Amino acid sequence: MLSARDRRDGAPAEGAAVGLQGFAVDKTFLSSLKGILLETELALTFIIFICFTASISAYMAAALLEFFITLAFLFLYATQYYQHFDRLNWPCLDFLRCISAIIIFLVVSFAAVTSRDGAAIAAFVFGIILVSVFAYDAFKIYLTEMAPRTTLQQTFPELLLCAYPVLGSRDPEVTGGPVLGHSQPEKETG
Repeated sequence: MLSARDRRDGAPAEGAAVGLQGFAVDKTFLSSLKGILLETELALTFIIFICFTASISAYMAAALLEFFITLAFLFLYATQYYQHFDRLNWPCLDFLRCISAIIIFLVVSFAAVTSRDGAAIAAFVFGIILVSVFAYDAFKIYLTEMAPRTTLQQTFPELLLCAYPVLGSRDPEVTGGPVLGHSQPEKETG
């Protein structure tokens, strides 16, 4: 019979490693457009947090809160763990995260620039850059996840080709016919 000490020092069971595979990081997500946007948002919120810490500590809580929210979304998306919460509308949550961050950082950045401190002005500049990154992220979420497909095809056919590379392929076998706006390449005879 094994004692508690023998079980603790023994090799881990096969099922123990399987439980941690749910937290494996998807490296292709980190190099995708959404991953790069989340990483950029995370880096800029941390820089703004440092700037606010150096100048106006009253505003650092907003940057720190948004840093942790962005970190949570990056973790959930990179590990694909968000798929376990299938009752939540993740594109809508991500869109609302971007919109709320835009509002928060616009207000905080313009309030901080009134102090005329060097670090506060740097936080203002990084805040405006971050607002533009969040606005682009919200726009991409709306285009790819929330807008009806028929409206997109009628309104923005050229953007649809960029958003969905299979539709933008010049190979008629992939798309099933000629691509919008592209003529078929001439075949050489001879």
